[in-house]
Amino acid sequence: MKSYAELVEGYYRFRKGDWQAQRERWSTLSEGQSPQVMVISCSDSRVDPAQIFDVAPGEIFVVRNVAAMVPPYETTPGQHGVSAAVEFAVQFLKVREILVMGHGACGGCMAALTRDLHGTEFGEGGFVGNWVSMLDDARDRVGETHGAEGAEAVLEMELAAVRESLSNLRSFPFVKAKEDAGEITLHGAHFAIADGILRQLAQDSGEFSSAG
Repeated sequence: MKSYAELVEGYYRFRKGDWQAQRERWSTLSEGQSPQVMVISCSDSRVDPAQIFDVAPGEIFVVRNVAAMVPPYETTPGQHGVSAAVEFAVQFLKVREILVMGHGACGGCMAALTRDLHGTEFGEGGFVGNWVSMLDDARDRVGETHGAEGAEAVLEMELAAVRESLSNLRSFPFVKAKEDAGEITLHGAHFAIADGILRQLAQDSGEFSSAG
């Protein structure tokens, strides 16, 4: 795994290589961005959306957090980072599509499933436990059918998290209004680290199937 010093060395290679080769593109991007797709994905180091979807800089607007979660719409005091990003993407960048992408071996979803971090002190897992508590209801539904351990239960928790985030997205009035008007489309997907398979969510059935 690379250190920060090695990342800087990579920057030097990028600056002499790709940045120079695509100088015109970078010049255009310096004046603004106009991505059509927003991707909400996990912070996990193994699932970089730009790499998975083979896109260039400026082509997707990405928000990453633990378990690729979107909290429900609320206007209580505090800093609402994901909500701010959704607002910016939808209202200012005018994205046409939003993708929520979960993934295999997700530590956040595992924490939601086991509830091992619930009630722990902040700095000892409390922030994570509080964040994934958004999945408590989904976890109960998964547990009723699949239990709280085993590969099948873990996968179902990961898929349930995607569905939950999509439901929460629709609680944002400006997102729901644009979806109803046909101005924006919401998607759900799950990337399996082990075999590289992308599963896509069918909105009509609520089921996931392989993209091929």
